[in-house]
Amino acid sequence: MRIRQCREEDLELLDQHMPARGAASHHEVRYARQREGMATFLVAWRDGHPVGSCEVRWEGCAAPEVRAAHPGCPEVNGLGVWPETLRSQGIGTALIREAERLAAERACRVIGLGVEKNNPRASGLYRRLGYHASVPYLDCWSYEDGAGVVHRVADACLFMIKPL
Repeated sequence: MRIRQCREEDLELLDQHMPARGAASHHEVRYARQREGMATFLVAWRDGHPVGSCEVRWEGCAAPEVRAAHPGCPEVNGLGVWPETLRSQGIGTALIREAERLAAERACRVIGLGVEKNNPRASGLYRRLGYHASVPYLDCWSYEDGAGVVHRVADACLFMIKPL
């Protein structure tokens, strides 16, 4: 497995192997933020196929309560491994470690990530990697389905941080 920044030519394969909820490609949105310098979109590859990804958002978490508590803290966002049969094989850990390495390269002193409160498996992984609980918040986002209907979602989350 290798991890590298997303390239434009990767987007089609990402959409094929790691489909998003809704009509719009969230991979294109993440790649656009990377092009603008707001993020680094990391993709894990195995045998020529994408098997995981995450985005390091250099401006931090969008939730105001998290920004107030941790100004300037980059956020690991959208960590995912596909298909599910590949989970618990170190792919997510490798993506997080690469995000941490990039943050340390930028002289960041801390990095954070959000976890849904009903996801004990992910929370356990983050704790094992040295993250600790900090700020509860609502992660509010939306997506448009194939029929053009916009769905709004609010997930109860906990922001976790790790000193670098």
